[in-house]
Parts: sequence; structure tokens; C-alpha cells
Amino acid sequence: MTRASDFINEQRLWDRHMAIAKFGETGNGGVNRQALTPEDGQARAALAGWAGERGFRLIADEAGNLFVRREGTDPDAPAVLSGSHLDTQPAGGNFDGIYGVLSAFEVLEALEDGGLEHRHPIEAVVWTNEEGCRFAPGCTGSLVFSGKHSIEEFFDGTAPDGAVLRDELKRTLAATPDAEQRKGGIPLAGYIETHIEQGPRLESAGLTIGAVTGIQGGSSFEVTVTGIDGHAGTVPLLQRRDAFRSAHQIIDALHRDLADPTDTVRFTVGRFETHPGSPNTIPGKVIFTIDFRHPDQAFFRSKVEGMAAFIAAHAGPCDVVVQKRHAGDPADFDESVIARVERIAGELGIPAMRMASGADHDAKYMVPLAPTGMIFVPCLSGISHNEDERATPEDLAAGARVLADALLEMARG
Repeated sequence: MTRASDFINEQRLWDRHMAIAKFGETGNGGVNRQALTPEDGQARAALAGWAGERGFRLIADEAGNLFVRREGTDPDAPAVLSGSHLDTQPAGGNFDGIYGVLSAFEVLEALEDGGLEHRHPIEAVVWTNEEGCRFAPGCTGSLVFSGKHSIEEFFDGTAPDGAVLRDELKRTLAATPDAEQRKGGIPLAGYIETHIEQGPRLESAGLTIGAVTGIQGGSSFEVTVTGIDGHAGTVPLLQRRDAFRSAHQIIDALHRDLADPTDTVRFTVGRFETHPGSPNTIPGKVIFTIDFRHPDQAFFRSKVEGMAAFIAAHAGPCDVVVQKRHAGDPADFDESVIARVERIAGELGIPAMRMASGADHDAKYMVPLAPTGMIFVPCLSGISHNEDERATPEDLAAGARVLADALLEMARG
């Protein structure tokens, strides 16, 4: 039996990565290609050029999502979708996001090279602004496609440099003038996204493929602890309302409460500010952030809902205000997609394991629309969102081979 994976071209896939890496290259081995910048537009234009060379249809929607479509024998059938994002962090790597786009495009090229037919159309997608570092929130394009939001809700978003999303989106759309225009989301038969793991588990286990079971829930909080400024040399310890000490007690209590022998919990204090910030003044105010994540919905919700009360109970003599900035429930992927990825990896002789995703991805917003899954491949030492992010041509191609067979099966269904 001829398989789509037989036609995956490892060198071509790698060369595409290196070509896109030139748009926003930093000179330190990484890339700064933030959403809706000229560099983002250049990368889109390059992909559009490759699509044109192969005779694929190029489509854009109102959110700036870009689709490369290979028609099926039934062009009216719901599409099978695969992709990710082109945008990066300010000092990002060459594989986060872009691998999902280029592996999906490589599948289209492989199907074309093999002359393989399928009933459902297959589309490789570039989602707009997944990272959210220039315009918040992230996953803008997939949120609009899924129907959770309209693009107009994000139009007034402002970047740190003063740029407005509405204007930047218009400019980015102009980078692919030959794209057909399509309004809103479309019916889907399935969605699979490939991605570097962004963690060390696959590499540590000596495995190549992660059959992703879902995306853990994530919530963030900003905590303001208020005490009283005082002279470091004169105020007795027992009479102090030391905001730093209270904040330390809160964080220590959270670490103890969230202690987990399975190492499933993710708890991070990413920002910590003391005010007034003088070496010889007792801090009267501390502001810190909490990032909490877990894949189990019941556990996740119980901790999120009880966070403010727990913090208040450990604030000591200080006042505390807890502001929830974001909360997103866990998302479970479709068992049939997970099993398909596992099975195909086994058939191809590629070692695989089931695993959850610790990071958010656009795939999360496809779950209500169609059977959804993800495929992970290793990245060196689990480093990502970093100019030292690395992946091997062999691992990238392995993930693309599993993706190719999975997408073809779905598109023939």
C-alpha cells in the first residue's frame, strides 16, 4: 500500500524552515517575527509563493488566517485542517509554531508528489497571532475561526510600539494579495497540529513522537499585598506589617499546598515587585503574579476558584487583593485521533508515547469543531521561546510522516 509518508521530503522540509528563519533573524541563531509585523508578512508571502508554484489554492479570512488548500474529490466535503503559526516571541526560535505550518504544507506537497487522492479537501493553515506578545490575547486567529470572538473585538488592540491591530492586520493581508477571501470558519472533518514539545520529556525518554492527549488548563493571577512602609532600623519585627514577608508566606503556602509527587502541577511566580524598593525601608506593597496549570478539570477548577480565599488566609497582618487575569479550562483531544497517531507511529517504526501539552496551542480552540489532536516531536533540552531552540531534521520529518498518514486517512474517511 502506498502511504503519504513515503513522499515526505526531509531535506525540503528542513530547507523551508531555514528559508522562513531569515524573516526576522536576530543574528543570534533565533528570530524576532512578531505577529502582524513586516517580517510576518514576508514569511506569509514566501509560503504563498510556494503554494502558487504547486498550484494550491490560497485563501485568507478576516482575521488574517491564511489557508493553503489541496482539493479533494468532493470539494464540498468538510475540510481536514492542519497547521500552526508563523509569529514568534521577541527572542524566539526557528521551530515553535512554524513547524506546524511547514509540516502541514509538506504533507500537501507529498500528496501532490505521490498523486494521492482523498475525498475531503486538506488545508494547511497559518493562524494569526498565536503568541500574543505583541497584541494580547494570543490565539487571536483561532479564537475568531472557532466563533468564540469576532475580529472586530480585537481591532483596537495596541502594541507596545503604539501600532493598532486593525492597521497592522490590513497591512499583513496586503502581503498576500492573490489570496481568495473567505468569511468566518468553515465546517471541519478533523484537525491535527504538529509542534515541537517545548519540554524535555520526549528527549529524556529517547522517543520521537508525542501523541498529545490534551492541553492542560491555565490560569493567571495578579496579587497585591499591602502593609505599611517603615524604617528598617527602628520598627520592631513583631509590630511590622511587612508586605514582603506576607507575600513570602503566601507563596510558600501555595508551594506546599500544590506539592505533587507526580510532578503534574505547574505553579510559577513570574513577576515579583517590592515597593518602595529601598534597601533600608520595610516594603509596604508587593505585587506578584501566579501562573497555575493542570490537566485535570476538577482539580484545576477547585484550585482556581479557591485561590483568592487561600491567599487571604495566609496574608498575615497585611491586606491582599487577588485579581484573576485569565482562566482557561483543560481541553481533551479526541481519543480516535490520539489512537490514530499512536498506531501510525507504530506502523512506521517511530517510538511514541502519550502525553499532555503544558502550553496552550491553537488546537485547543478546534476541539469543539471537529475531532482534534496534536503531534509533538522533541526539541533540544526542552528549550523553547528562546534563540537556542533546536530540533533535528530527522525528528521534524518523522513528525511530518506521521501527520501525512493521519491526515490522508482522515481525508479519505
